[in-house]
Amino acid sequence: MKTKFLFFLLTLVSLNTFAQDEIQVQDKYTAHNKGKFFVMWGGNRESYSDSDVNFRGKDYNFTVDNMAAHDKPKGWHIDYVNPVNMTIPQTNLRLGYFISDHYSVAIGVDHMKYVMTQNQTANVTGYVNLPTDQVGHVHNGVYNNTPVNFTDETFLTYEHTDGLNYVHTEISRFDDISKLFRLPNIDKVQINLTEGIGGGVLYPKTNTMLLGKERHDDFHISGYGLSAKAGINITFFKHFYIQGELKGGYINMQDIRTTTSSADKASQDFFFFQRIIAVGGIFRV
Repeated sequence: MKTKFLFFLLTLVSLNTFAQDEIQVQDKYTAHNKGKFFVMWGGNRESYSDSDVNFRGKDYNFTVDNMAAHDKPKGWHIDYVNPVNMTIPQTNLRLGYFISDHYSVAIGVDHMKYVMTQNQTANVTGYVNLPTDQVGHVHNGVYNNTPVNFTDETFLTYEHTDGLNYVHTEISRFDDISKLFRLPNIDKVQINLTEGIGGGVLYPKTNTMLLGKERHDDFHISGYGLSAKAGINITFFKHFYIQGELKGGYINMQDIRTTTSSADKASQDFFFFQRIIAVGGIFRV
């Protein structure tokens, strides 16, 4: 009888211990994401496809074929964390919320920089017919797929450097792959794969010197963008993470302001590719 009673007690203790272990596993903070908020801040590098850019106004209408452009990297710099100069480097800001354990929605701004490569030779098609009292009249003429070397800044300099701002929303999926690395405690280090899609508007501040005209250089909604991304997220001590992403997309801007005259416009579309490194925090309110 005593043996049966001891066996019964040992069974209860074992079941209780097992149940507590199960509860502890279930209670791990990183086991569930639903209801958590997150914020992310980081930097990026970009590459751009060549783009046909059309410039039009009262006395001119021409297209630069296959314009080459590049980004404007800052490198490792204190400006990334200096509130006064945060818009100088190329940055990424994202705020989001997990609607389920695997899916999040977010709003963000990709602050990219786009600079026309100077001293390039590109074909130009169209015409320039400015009054002779304007500086740019020296470029008057008809262009028919004519090669032009853009060394003379009175003809054209063109950049979105403050910046090529992609204001967007996105939906992303997260999958915990910590078990693949046999991590013993997912509340200390957790590794996630993430991928997502997004879309939004382009709100650039375009700096253009065009045919000697006074530049506009102010923020203006100019078009739209679409994007897709994939990356890896490493979360430390439940609340802090570092995330690396590869992100590509398409930008179409048909209403770019170039000078102080509202009649002067530019339009272009191109593909972009970003490499992003960011840090962030994730919290349940």
